[in-house]
Amino acid sequence: MNLLFSQVLQEPVGIQSEVFSLIFYIGMATIIGYHSFKFLEQVYARRKLKPFFVFNHLFKRKLNKNQINILEDQFDFYNKLTNEEKRNFHHRMVCFIRDKKFVGREGLQITDEIKVLVSATAVMLTFGFRKYLIKTLDFIIIYPSQYYSKQSQQNHKGEYNPKLRSLVLSWEDFIEGYNIGNDNLNLGIHEVAHAMHFNSLKENDISAYLFKNRFLDLTDFLQKNPEVRAKLINTKYFRAYAFTNHFEFLSVLIECFFETPKEFKTHFPKVYKYVQQMLNFNFANY
Repeated sequence: MNLLFSQVLQEPVGIQSEVFSLIFYIGMATIIGYHSFKFLEQVYARRKLKPFFVFNHLFKRKLNKNQINILEDQFDFYNKLTNEEKRNFHHRMVCFIRDKKFVGREGLQITDEIKVLVSATAVMLTFGFRKYLIKTLDFIIIYPSQYYSKQSQQNHKGEYNPKLRSLVLSWEDFIEGYNIGNDNLNLGIHEVAHAMHFNSLKENDISAYLFKNRFLDLTDFLQKNPEVRAKLINTKYFRAYAFTNHFEFLSVLIECFFETPKEFKTHFPKVYKYVQQMLNFNFANY
């Protein structure tokens, strides 16, 4: 009787042990599989200069009708996308809007237009990324026009502040950037590019890896080809501000890539290709 009772008590313990072992092995297999995938994708990315895949949105979220109307009326890039790309664009915009805190300053009310156009800029720039939310950015602060910065003691149109994880924009100048679409001056693109650049230095996903490494390859290419470097300066296609430092150079390159891609590709095809690979950008005839 005691033996039988002892066997009954031991059976659940054995079952529990098997369950824990199963969980352990599944966990180990998951970890090994994850790191193997990352390693193989990096090998693939070094050769092909792109990730295995970009879009993995199983259940796509949708913008509301008003938001879609704003995109169709005011954001030219969106209208160049295929229907499937538009659905991915919608999903990413919904996620970006939910992920960020929008703050109006000096009495400015945050409207759907502000949320849509600023978010669309960020989603456009990261559309070739798998991780697109720019994790080093939490707050988007909007002023009606230029604002005074206590830190620099100057008026600013916009900035990215990594310490405060904030993108700060003058709405007047942001809109002007899109109203004049071929002058290679776009405040939204410029400042979001700064946020992306900083994010790539902090994150280790495949998109950040390609972004920062192809930019390093570009700077190395320019160091080894002084004639190209001289042409960049002498043609004045890139405004002088681009040559302030590497951060400004990169942001101006991305402005030009989106604003005047045909001209960029004609004058500097190799530099254009580096930027295209950094962004993994093969949409809307870019």
